Amino acid sequence: MTNKFTSTVSTTFAEYLLLPRLTTKQHSPDKISLATPLARYRLKEKSKLFLNVPFTSAVMQAVSGPDLAIALAREGGLSFIYCSQPIAEETAMVLRVKDYKAGFVTSKANLKPSNTLADALRLTEETGYSTIAITKNGQPDSELLGILTDQDYWLDYDSLNIPLSKLMTPFTKLTYGLAGIALDQANKILRDSKKSCIPIINNKKERKLKFLVFKKDREQHLEHSLELIDDQKRLLVGAGINTRDYSERVPELVRSGADVLVIDTSDGYNEYVKDTVTWVKKHYPQIPIGAGNVVDGAGFKYLANAGADFVKVGIGGGSICITQEVKGIGRGQVTALYEVAQARAEYLKNKKVYIPICSDGGLVQDSHILIALSLGADFVMMGRYFARCAESPTEEKILGGMGLVKPYWGEGSDRARNWQRYHNSEENNNLPFEEGVDGWVPFAGNLSDIVQKSVKITKSTMSNLGCLNIGELHEKVILERRSSASIHEGKPHDVQLHADNLGSYKKLYWGK
Repeated sequence: MTNKFTSTVSTTFAEYLLLPRLTTKQHSPDKISLATPLARYRLKEKSKLFLNVPFTSAVMQAVSGPDLAIALAREGGLSFIYCSQPIAEETAMVLRVKDYKAGFVTSKANLKPSNTLADALRLTEETGYSTIAITKNGQPDSELLGILTDQDYWLDYDSLNIPLSKLMTPFTKLTYGLAGIALDQANKILRDSKKSCIPIINNKKERKLKFLVFKKDREQHLEHSLELIDDQKRLLVGAGINTRDYSERVPELVRSGADVLVIDTSDGYNEYVKDTVTWVKKHYPQIPIGAGNVVDGAGFKYLANAGADFVKVGIGGGSICITQEVKGIGRGQVTALYEVAQARAEYLKNKKVYIPICSDGGLVQDSHILIALSLGADFVMMGRYFARCAESPTEEKILGGMGLVKPYWGEGSDRARNWQRYHNSEENNNLPFEEGVDGWVPFAGNLSDIVQKSVKITKSTMSNLGCLNIGELHEKVILERRSSASIHEGKPHDVQLHADNLGSYKKLYWGK
């Protein structure tokens, strides 16, 4: 009988400490970069797709909706819109993110000069846009006749039936730019004219509206210097796909502007995932696709050879995942990451191609992010961390004993009913078991505050480790396993904590 046991023991983040290295004067947090590659690249080249902050949000109903995707991209990370929904609904979410901020914005609120103020107010309520382009036929890419903003009218009952031609600022009084102008030039016109918005037209003769450029977009960019944007100044967004309807879903996601795809499945070491990756790479080679999840070198090599642009690592480590309990499969996240990183190094040596690794699951506090990155992960994927944010799709609720909370459930739970997640089951709509639970997480506030705090902790720790970037974390950092006594020693002990300090201490554990 063959040996049934590995020589390793599954370990995870809480069992390790990072050993400090020399911190020089150049290792100040303001000089540390968290930029990291998101997709594979050849050794002599550079990745064409980077994250500015190594955080991605999980492909989950309770986590990655359009509001969270917008907020995270503005902080330099990336969300993957969940795929456990109809194709049209997922593509609509992707479009909402891509339309949020574009520098050059295609006007979504347009009316004719014969429309009334009542029509304008109705359109503003429906779309949320207070700047309305008045064009000849009420459509974008038509002759621009004027612009209407809330500065152009006084709202009272008698004014509702006034035609917009009498209220709008006519074209002759508008400051504008011509198509082909660079964004920095358009912003200069905005600044010099002291306007809040300028239209961009095709030429002075036809005056067809092409775009709008807003002052607030520039101000928001200055406030979010790490925001993740494409070459059209639109926010980047990822989208989840499955191994069942990818041939129908992917074309629509690409058409809607999704920048990167990821396959959502609990175990990625299977032929269905390989087939999905192969199909996407054949039909849409320009779109990066991530695959997983795996826990060892064999799984990594299988997906790397299939063409995956990044590989997700982790099975059963998520806070709402019960795969390890129900099925008895998985691995401790530290052990899994270390072995996959070794396989990645071998692949790099042989193929001269670098494939980023995503650590998915098992992260309980900020220090665990550093351990994951030090073990070879290029970025992390988090569910509970983001489910607590104001921008996640669920509603806050006051729960006795917990205070303000937000619902959080796994994609393998009955609540998610992700019928397209399990390709090898004929009972996809009626799974006889669950691989995820349904619960609550303490409400933590706005995403920007939470992420910025984690970024500060990450950079401060990297300073202690003598590392200026994530690549140096991979190469330089030494980890040491902790005894149970060491773990106890590293926490507050032998004192009675003040109530205020106790609250701050608990926040270290993301709401625990």
